[in-house]
This record gives sequence, structure tokens and C-alpha cells, in this order.
Amino acid sequence: MSAASPVVAPHPSSRCQLLIVDPQNDFCDGIEGATLPVPGAHADLQRVAGFIEAAGSRLTDIVVTLDSHPAYAIERPSFWQTADGGPVAPFTQITLQQVKDGAYAPRDRHLAEHVRFYLGALEASPKQYRLMVWPTHCVTGTPGHNIHADVAQALAAWESRSLRVVEKVLKGRHPLTEQYSAVKAEVPLPDDPSTGIHHVLVDRIVSFAGLTFIAGEASSHCVAATAEDLLEAMTPERRHRVVLLRDCMSPVTGFEAGEAAFFQRAADWGVRSMTAAEALALVAAG
Repeated sequence: MSAASPVVAPHPSSRCQLLIVDPQNDFCDGIEGATLPVPGAHADLQRVAGFIEAAGSRLTDIVVTLDSHPAYAIERPSFWQTADGGPVAPFTQITLQQVKDGAYAPRDRHLAEHVRFYLGALEASPKQYRLMVWPTHCVTGTPGHNIHADVAQALAAWESRSLRVVEKVLKGRHPLTEQYSAVKAEVPLPDDPSTGIHHVLVDRIVSFAGLTFIAGEASSHCVAATAEDLLEAMTPERRHRVVLLRDCMSPVTGFEAGEAAFFQRAADWGVRSMTAAEALALVAAG
């Protein structure tokens, strides 16, 4: 992980910050060619754009994360094959035991040792993830990698008005580890420090003196993973100044329980959840 542009420190008088996780075309339902559409994402991101426009000068810092992948990576269909050499379909879950049993294998046999190490570490991690083979999405440089048009327009207008720069953080670029959270890869790799903790991002969010609003896609995966990594680094007082914009994020189909669990964990930490309209009222009242 590394920022796509130099970090611009928030102005000392900052009051409201917006973190938008992966507001990209490939996640948007209703956008032709989207490879991993999340139902509701298009409307979510239209509300995000409206929030940026309506908050105006009260919004003093914006950070956008961008899922940024190669076409060939450990969570892609192109990486895997079945026991008989056949293709592996998207939304297939692969476990270490299945690899040991020969049900699945990397197409590049030289990566067999890494795959076993990786799946073992992934399954033993605190989140106890299982590897999911996702449709190929957010390949860097493709239209699907681009920011949703309404959000992009709102961000450009905000930069022009505020004379500040939206910080864009790329995540998921290493082909041999997954990365849902913008804070760190699911299995940081010893030979690549960029897969470890993104301290600049963590410091930027955790040290912010005002309210932080969080939006983006998808609430069941990348929003949840990013938000929880950041919340773990915060004091209880700081968590009370974090707000989830619940109508500006949606879960991947079939993972609605993951979203519900995320909202519950956040609430247990003292994080508020509200609509974009309610959040704008809070901003105006502040």
C-alpha cells in the first residue's frame, strides 16, 4: 500500500473528515461493464457525492481508498485450477485443506509452497478468513478502477473550492496477498513492507481532531475491514467521533450478515451510524 499522491496534512482548523472506501465503477450496480456490482452501490455513491457538495467548507479533509489490482492475483480465477486442470469459477472459496487434498492448485506450480503458507496464515489470523476467488475487478488502469463519476466530480469541485487535495490511497496491488483493508494486507509479506501497516493513513485518520465520516463499498468487506483496523487504533473518545454513513454503503450479495456484524461491532465501540441527511444536520449544527 502506498498513497497515489504526496500526503497533504489536514489544515489545523479541520473539523470534518470523510473517508470513502473504494467508490469505484466495478462495484456499482447500474453501470455497464461493472464486474463485481454491489446492489445499491450506485445510489450509495450518489448520496456520497451529495454529502460532499452539501457539506461544503465544513468538510476539511477527504481520503479515498482505491482497490488496485493486477488481472492475475491470488484471489483471481486466473490464478487457480481444479484437480483436473479446469478453471475455477468466481465466488469459489478455497481452503488450505482443499489445496492439501489436491482439489485446487495454483496454475503456476512454483507458487505451491507460497499458497500453503498463505492459506495457513490467512486461516490462522484473528479474522479467520477463507480465501475467496472474486471476479476480476478494479484492475488498475481500466474503467472499472475509476471513481464513480458523480463522486469524482464532487471531489474535483471540493478540491477547487477548498484549495486542498483529496488523498487517494491504493490498496491490493501485491498479487500474492489479499487486501480488504486499506490499513494492511490480510497476510503481510515479510519481503514487501508495503503490505504492512500503512502508518501514514492510520495517523491521518486517528489523529484527526474533528468528526470522521465513513462511506464506500462494500460494507461487508472493504469498508468493514478498513474501519475496524482504524477503530482498533483509536481511543474510546476518538471512536465517539466516528460516524458510519449507513445509506452510503451496501454489502456484497450473500454477505449481508457480515455487514450486520460490522455495524454491531462498531456500535459496541461507541461508533455512531446515521444517514447522510442526518450527518449533514450534525455537520451544520457543529
